Amino acid sequence: MYSREQASQLRQSFWTAFGQYIAPHPSADGYKINWSNYKTGLKHVYFRMQADKRSASIAIELTHPDPEIQELFFEQFEELKNLLHEYVGEPWEWDLHTTNSEGRTISRIYKELPDVSVFNQNDWPALISFFKPRIIALDEFWSGAKYSFDELKD
Repeated sequence: MYSREQASQLRQSFWTAFGQYIAPHPSADGYKINWSNYKTGLKHVYFRMQADKRSASIAIELTHPDPEIQELFFEQFEELKNLLHEYVGEPWEWDLHTTNSEGRTISRIYKELPDVSVFNQNDWPALISFFKPRIIALDEFWSGAKYSFDELKD
Protein backbone atom coordinates (compact mmCIF):
# COMPACT_ATOMS: atom_id res chain seq x y z
CA MET A 1 0.00 0.00 0.00
CA TYR A 2 1.21 3.46 -0.85
CA SER A 3 0.99 6.56 1.31
CA ARG A 4 -1.14 9.38 -0.06
CA GLU A 5 2.02 11.23 -1.08
CA GLN A 6 3.52 8.19 -2.81
CA ALA A 7 0.27 7.50 -4.65
CA SER A 8 0.09 11.12 -5.77
CA GLN A 9 3.70 11.00 -6.95
CA LEU A 10 3.12 7.80 -8.95
CA ARG A 11 0.00 9.25 -10.59
CA GLN A 12 1.88 12.44 -11.43
CA SER A 13 4.81 10.43 -12.83
CA PHE A 14 2.47 8.45 -15.08
CA TRP A 15 0.72 11.54 -16.47
CA THR A 16 4.07 13.26 -16.99
CA ALA A 17 5.37 10.21 -18.88
CA PHE A 18 2.17 10.03 -20.93
CA GLY A 19 2.37 13.75 -21.72
CA GLN A 20 5.97 13.43 -22.88
CA TYR A 21 5.13 10.39 -24.98
CA ILE A 22 2.21 12.03 -26.79
CA ALA A 23 3.50 15.64 -26.91
CA PRO A 24 5.09 15.37 -30.38
CA HIS A 25 1.68 14.51 -31.88
CA PRO A 26 -0.13 17.69 -33.05
CA SER A 27 -3.89 18.11 -32.78
CA ALA A 28 -6.11 17.33 -35.78
CA ASP A 29 -6.04 21.06 -36.54
CA GLY A 30 -2.22 21.05 -36.50
CA TYR A 31 -1.70 22.75 -33.13
CA LYS A 32 0.46 21.87 -30.16
CA ILE A 33 -1.89 20.57 -27.47
CA ASN A 34 -1.91 19.53 -23.83
CA TRP A 35 -3.38 16.07 -24.33
CA SER A 36 -3.66 15.27 -20.61
CA ASN A 37 -5.79 18.37 -20.02
CA TYR A 38 -7.72 18.52 -23.29
CA LYS A 39 -9.74 21.68 -23.83
CA THR A 40 -12.91 21.15 -25.87
CA GLY A 41 -13.63 24.88 -26.02
CA LEU A 42 -17.19 24.16 -24.90
CA LYS A 43 -18.30 24.88 -21.35
CA HIS A 44 -19.45 21.77 -19.45
CA VAL A 45 -17.99 19.35 -22.06
CA TYR A 46 -14.78 17.60 -21.06
CA PHE A 47 -12.59 14.83 -22.40
CA ARG A 48 -11.25 13.04 -19.34
CA MET A 49 -8.67 10.32 -18.97
CA GLN A 50 -8.59 8.59 -15.61
CA ALA A 51 -6.47 5.79 -14.18
CA ASP A 52 -6.59 4.33 -10.68
CA LYS A 53 -5.61 1.11 -8.94
CA ARG A 54 -8.20 -1.07 -10.69
CA SER A 55 -8.91 0.36 -14.15
CA ALA A 56 -8.55 3.19 -16.61
CA SER A 57 -11.12 5.08 -18.64
CA ILE A 58 -11.41 7.76 -21.25
CA ALA A 59 -14.64 9.69 -21.40
CA ILE A 60 -16.61 12.56 -22.77
CA GLU A 61 -18.20 14.08 -19.67
CA LEU A 62 -21.17 16.42 -19.80
CA THR A 63 -21.40 18.39 -16.58
CA HIS A 64 -24.01 21.10 -17.17
CA PRO A 65 -25.78 21.75 -13.83
CA ASP A 66 -29.21 21.78 -15.48
CA PRO A 67 -30.17 18.13 -16.18
CA GLU A 68 -32.41 19.10 -19.10
CA ILE A 69 -29.64 21.05 -20.84
CA GLN A 70 -27.22 18.22 -20.04
CA GLU A 71 -29.66 15.88 -21.77
CA LEU A 72 -29.73 18.16 -24.84
CA PHE A 73 -25.94 17.88 -25.07
CA PHE A 74 -26.19 14.10 -24.66
CA GLU A 75 -28.83 13.90 -27.41
CA GLN A 76 -26.59 15.94 -29.71
CA PHE A 77 -23.77 13.47 -29.09
CA GLU A 78 -26.23 10.63 -29.82
CA GLU A 79 -26.85 12.22 -33.22
CA LEU A 80 -23.10 11.83 -33.81
CA LYS A 81 -22.82 8.36 -32.23
CA ASN A 82 -22.01 6.48 -35.44
CA LEU A 83 -19.43 9.09 -36.41
CA LEU A 84 -17.83 8.95 -32.95
CA HIS A 85 -17.67 5.15 -33.01
CA GLU A 86 -16.19 5.32 -36.52
CA TYR A 87 -13.41 7.63 -35.31
CA VAL A 88 -12.59 5.67 -32.15
CA GLY A 89 -12.96 2.34 -33.95
CA GLU A 90 -15.16 0.72 -31.30
CA PRO A 91 -18.45 1.16 -29.47
CA TRP A 92 -18.36 3.13 -26.22
CA GLU A 93 -20.70 3.07 -23.21
CA TRP A 94 -23.37 5.79 -23.01
CA ASP A 95 -24.70 6.85 -19.59
CA LEU A 96 -27.26 9.64 -19.35
CA HIS A 97 -27.47 11.13 -15.86
CA THR A 98 -25.08 9.13 -13.73
CA THR A 99 -23.38 10.32 -10.55
CA ASN A 100 -19.69 11.21 -10.40
CA SER A 101 -17.34 10.79 -7.44
CA GLU A 102 -18.40 14.20 -6.06
CA GLY A 103 -22.07 13.19 -6.11
CA ARG A 104 -22.96 15.48 -9.05
CA THR A 105 -25.21 14.38 -11.89
CA ILE A 106 -23.24 14.09 -15.11
CA SER A 107 -23.55 12.20 -18.36
CA ARG A 108 -20.70 10.12 -19.74
CA ILE A 109 -19.71 8.52 -22.99
CA TYR A 110 -16.73 6.34 -22.20
CA LYS A 111 -14.49 3.35 -22.76
CA GLU A 112 -12.93 1.46 -19.86
CA LEU A 113 -9.83 -0.71 -19.57
CA PRO A 114 -10.23 -3.10 -16.61
CA ASP A 115 -7.55 -4.86 -14.58
CA VAL A 116 -4.79 -2.26 -14.85
CA SER A 117 -3.26 -0.06 -12.18
CA VAL A 118 -1.58 3.31 -12.53
CA PHE A 119 0.44 2.27 -9.46
CA ASN A 120 2.02 -0.67 -11.31
CA GLN A 121 4.65 0.66 -13.69
CA ASN A 122 4.45 -2.62 -15.63
CA ASP A 123 0.91 -1.54 -16.62
CA TRP A 124 2.01 1.85 -17.94
CA PRO A 125 2.63 0.63 -21.52
CA ALA A 126 -0.91 -0.82 -21.58
CA LEU A 127 -2.33 2.43 -20.19
CA ILE A 128 -0.46 4.53 -22.75
CA SER A 129 -1.54 2.17 -25.53
CA PHE A 130 -5.13 2.52 -24.32
CA PHE A 131 -5.18 6.32 -23.96
CA LYS A 132 -3.08 7.51 -26.90
CA PRO A 133 -5.12 6.29 -29.90
CA ARG A 134 -8.42 7.14 -28.21
CA ILE A 135 -7.58 10.73 -27.23
CA ILE A 136 -6.16 11.32 -30.72
CA ALA A 137 -9.33 9.85 -32.26
CA LEU A 138 -11.50 12.02 -29.97
CA ASP A 139 -9.55 15.07 -31.09
CA GLU A 140 -10.05 14.15 -34.76
CA PHE A 141 -13.77 13.58 -34.13
CA TRP A 142 -14.10 16.85 -32.19
CA SER A 143 -12.29 18.86 -34.89
CA GLY A 144 -15.44 18.63 -37.02
CA ALA A 145 -18.15 17.67 -34.53
CA LYS A 146 -17.76 20.69 -32.23
CA TYR A 147 -19.64 22.86 -34.73
CA SER A 148 -22.76 20.75 -34.15
CA PHE A 149 -22.91 22.21 -30.64
CA ASP A 150 -22.85 25.92 -31.60
CA GLU A 151 -26.55 26.35 -30.79
CA LEU A 152 -26.04 24.90 -27.28
CA LYS A 153 -23.24 27.29 -26.28
CA ASP A 154 -23.95 29.44 -23.24
